[in-house]
Amino acid sequence: MGSECSSKSETWGTVSMRQERNTAIVLAAGQGKRMNSKIQKQFLEVGGKPVLYYSLRCFQDSPLIKEIILVTAGNMISFCREKIIDKYGFSKVSRVIPGGRERYDSVYAGLLACADSDYVLIHDGARPFITEEILQRGMEGVRETGACVVGMPSKDTVKLADARGFVAETPDRKRVWTIQTPQIFAYSLIRSSHESIRKKDMSQITDDAMVVEQETGAKIRLVEGSYMNLKITTPEDLSVAEIFLNIYQSK
Repeated sequence: MGSECSSKSETWGTVSMRQERNTAIVLAAGQGKRMNSKIQKQFLEVGGKPVLYYSLRCFQDSPLIKEIILVTAGNMISFCREKIIDKYGFSKVSRVIPGGRERYDSVYAGLLACADSDYVLIHDGARPFITEEILQRGMEGVRETGACVVGMPSKDTVKLADARGFVAETPDRKRVWTIQTPQIFAYSLIRSSHESIRKKDMSQITDDAMVVEQETGAKIRLVEGSYMNLKITTPEDLSVAEIFLNIYQSK
């Protein structure tokens, strides 16, 4: 087992010594039912621009990223091209493709569209405030292990509930992280993991790290993101995002 992990580490390191082809898969196909809005959350405006704009801008400006694959609803492809990609000059967006019924279907569609990648960064388009520093930390982690997720240590005490709604366990807060995106993987690892798990029950899958964990047993490196790297899900999140935007733009 130890030799297998050593071999994988050497493989990831070899990739980092040459010019990498890193692809950002940005997911913007969600319906955002908790937002109670006819407009999908990734297209709502913060600071006069769509939420989706900010993460695309970060990937566009990052020297770490070679190309961007945008995954959205089929009926929003033209809108994304005209009102976001063309309007703001996101030249790294090489393809805009329709997503699937579930999030993992959209991820898989994105993976099929970037088969020549070394590493892929899978990111929720409803998380606007990623930064170059987060991308740098994530890439350092994935080069070491082949699998890396961004997150932050939990500020709150977390309780695990039993089936009747009573507290079953209180995990040590020092070991509890809330997971964000991007989640970053060696392409071969995440592609093979998704292809393997698609033959099984995927109803409990909530993120891509789970796919890799279940199908390969690989260790996933945790690296710090930011407490501002929130996912806009509810109307209250939009109000918080407006406040965060001033801090984000001042950096």
